[in-house]
Amino acid sequence: MAGPIVDSGEGYSPSVGLIYIFNLIVGTGALTMPQAFDNAGWGTSLIIISLLAFVGFVNATFVIEAMAGANALIKHKRKVRKKEMEEAESVASESSQENIVEANENTSLLQNSINTPVAGVPLPKTSEYFEITETVEMGKLASLFFNKFGVNFFYIVLAIYLYGDLAIYAVVIPKSLTNITCTSKGEGHDICWKSLHISHIDAYRIYLTVFVILVGPFVFVNMQKTKYLQIGTSVLRWVSFVMMILLAIIVIFKGEGEGNPRPFTKFKYVPGFFGVCVYSFMCHHSLPSLVTPINPKAHLTRLVLTDYAIILAFYCALCLTAVFCFKDLQSVYTLNFFKSENSVIDHAPIQYFLALFPVFTLSTSFPIIGITLRNNLRTLLSRESRPCPSALDRFGFPALTLIPPVTVAYLTQDVEGLVGYTGSYAGVCIQYVIPAFLVYYCRKETKSYFGRRSANVHASPFKSTIWVILVQLWAFLCLVLVTSDHIIEYIHPSDN
Repeated sequence: MAGPIVDSGEGYSPSVGLIYIFNLIVGTGALTMPQAFDNAGWGTSLIIISLLAFVGFVNATFVIEAMAGANALIKHKRKVRKKEMEEAESVASESSQENIVEANENTSLLQNSINTPVAGVPLPKTSEYFEITETVEMGKLASLFFNKFGVNFFYIVLAIYLYGDLAIYAVVIPKSLTNITCTSKGEGHDICWKSLHISHIDAYRIYLTVFVILVGPFVFVNMQKTKYLQIGTSVLRWVSFVMMILLAIIVIFKGEGEGNPRPFTKFKYVPGFFGVCVYSFMCHHSLPSLVTPINPKAHLTRLVLTDYAIILAFYCALCLTAVFCFKDLQSVYTLNFFKSENSVIDHAPIQYFLALFPVFTLSTSFPIIGITLRNNLRTLLSRESRPCPSALDRFGFPALTLIPPVTVAYLTQDVEGLVGYTGSYAGVCIQYVIPAFLVYYCRKETKSYFGRRSANVHASPFKSTIWVILVQLWAFLCLVLVTSDHIIEYIHPSDN
């Protein structure tokens, strides 16, 4: 059964949690960064990517704080409900008792709790209520802290972004495998393997079918069940990163580097760099799924900070070595190592290994994104007082998650353009706008209910409301620059 994302008694260590977050954040977007890094100038790019990492980290701490606040409210509400039911049993008849229980079950989570502490149910004097022991998905957080408009807005942007991600993942993986393994160049109905008389489109659909069979079932299980997939592909991903960096360093130290990068270039290239890198630290939509199983959770903020610092260091090392090694950087960096005129390696096995980087990357991200979407769909379509039928929970929501993007992938390979536009704006909302509003309203609710007698042990170090305002201003700046990038790309496609 799909059930909650965290099975009773299951979990993983902080180090495994670090791997999960790393795998989600570092996608194929990393391969498009070196060219944009070179165009914008390495000095400008270092400043921008450091800012992106910092703001992404700030918003990750916002999501974790909101998760802890939601846990506190849910747990105390449960105690309130239990006490009211006990009192009803002692003073009411059996029929009236049933009416009271039914009324209690249909009461919204915060209706009786916010600003109305119940007599005999003490407010917490310790921080135990704020421990993250229950998975509260982003959709649940939105329903707790937003009004109806906010909840609807959240689900719309979440569906656009996550379905778009799954669609492009379902296209890129079989497309990459087709391009690597076909013995004849071409596309569509051009022959892929002459001896088998199989076209490129047929090979693509074969790979897509195999991918769905192998990776699709992970959407039907809990996050912990993907543990070995995450660890295995994470090793391959790190090996790929380190190999690309070391190969470029060897060329540079031999004095054979052809790159002549400039620290600063024209401002017109900055929107393009933003368009490529603005989601390079995106993990916020899946944090509830990734963080809740971690045990112990004593240093969550430090764990997330470590992840962001490692990823930033990898990005900088990858891009800096690339711009000093290669004169002409390809739009996808691995192509500089795979059968290109300026390839730095002639060994076919290594070339193929690096060319498979998108497959390693997206094969681990796909289950995480799918499970996140599945759980939020369950939250949207089910009610606490009326649990979903077992068949719907076990098969319905995972199928609703998988079928639309896989169907799109079977019908067309041209999804990058549409997803580029929808993902840009929905992504800004999920990464910046929604976390900032979540933590703002969470702080208001928990303060009005618990007062100052209980501290949120997972509170963000960025406690001032000024940080919320700065994040929203940053989000607006990102929207302006991303829109500028789309306009420039439309008017001058050859410049990008």
